[in-house]
Amino acid sequence: MKVLGVAGSLRADSYNSRLLAEAAVAAPAGVEVELFDPALLAELPLYDQDLDLPGDVPVPVQRLREAWAGADAILFATPEYNGSVPGGLKNAVDWASRPPEQAALRNRTVAVIGTSTGQFGALWAQNDLRRILGIAGARVVGEALAVPRAQDGFSEQLRDQLHDVLQLLVEAAAPVDAVAA
Repeated sequence: MKVLGVAGSLRADSYNSRLLAEAAVAAPAGVEVELFDPALLAELPLYDQDLDLPGDVPVPVQRLREAWAGADAILFATPEYNGSVPGGLKNAVDWASRPPEQAALRNRTVAVIGTSTGQFGALWAQNDLRRILGIAGARVVGEALAVPRAQDGFSEQLRDQLHDVLQLLVEAAAPVDAVAA
C-alpha cells in the first residue's frame, strides 16, 4: 500500500518533513510512505475558479491532483501558522477538492499529524486541517498526533505512535475485500 506523506511547510528542512521521514521509517510492513515534494505546493497558483478549466488546469495543479489521487491514502503533517493551517497547504486542499465529482480528495482516506516548536505541537492547525479535509470530501481517520518542541528531536516512543497512526490509516484505506482476506 502506498501512503503519500504531505508536509504543510515549504521550508527546505521543515520539522514536518522530518516527521514524515520518521513515519516512513516507522511504517508497518508492506506500507510505503512516499514523500510529496513540498516545492510543488509553492508552485501552485492561488485557487481561482477561472483557472480551473476542464482539461486546461495549470501544470502544477495537474501534478498535485495526479499525485494525491494516485495514493492509497494520504498522511498530512502540518505546522501551525498563527494558530491555524499554513496558507500553502490550504490552497493545495482547495485545488485537490475540485471539481467535486472528480476531486483527488473525494473519498480519499487521510490522517493528520503535526509538529511545531511550541508546547502544543500544532494541535490547533491539525484540528482545523481535519475539519477542512472532511468538508473537502476526504475520509479523515484517527486522532491528531501533536508533537511539541520539534527542535529537540523525535523520540523512539514517537516512532511507535507514528506506526500506530499509519496502521490505522492503512486499515481504513484497505479495500473491503482485502480486509476480509
